[in-house]
Amino acid sequence: MEILIRKAYKEDAAEAIPLIMEAIGDISMQMTGETEEVAITKEFIHLFTRTDNRHSYLNTYIAELNGHVAGVLVFYNSEQAISLDANLEAYLSNKKGAAVTIDPETAPGEWYIDTVVVNPAYRGHGIGTKLLSYAEHLVKSSGGGKLALNVEMEKDAAIRLYNRLGFVTLCPWTIIGEPFHHMVKTVVAN
Repeated sequence: MEILIRKAYKEDAAEAIPLIMEAIGDISMQMTGETEEVAITKEFIHLFTRTDNRHSYLNTYIAELNGHVAGVLVFYNSEQAISLDANLEAYLSNKKGAAVTIDPETAPGEWYIDTVVVNPAYRGHGIGTKLLSYAEHLVKSSGGGKLALNVEMEKDAAIRLYNRLGFVTLCPWTIIGEPFHHMVKTVVAN
């Protein structure tokens, strides 16, 4: 099974967005300003094809298998997060006609795994681990640093995977009023 990890293209939106939505759950409503699944999906596809927000194809990597999206990694650093989220807040505020605030998800100086998800048809083949390793590779090649992610407190299997890969729980974190573990791994440069 040959898995290719590559930068996303705008054309990946139709396959990537449903996976991202599955992974982030109710956060998708905050990120799109929508409440109905069809409208959320349409808005997410629009945001994916733009270049100025956290869920842009420019911040997304695809695990491709047999020409299909087998997994998705959304990844950026904390400095990028500031402008990406400011752009998204401005977009959503204009759309809603009222101020919208996006909860910060990363601490200063971190590289952030916003989303990692595997297509259900391809789960159990190590694709998630490959995507996480790819994020680590990107941090190493950029001089090293802290690699971070947030995981819902009840997702025991995911927490075990992250612990096995060297992530440790740094602190609790809150996103849209829900509790998460903020997990970090120190990555040394090549």
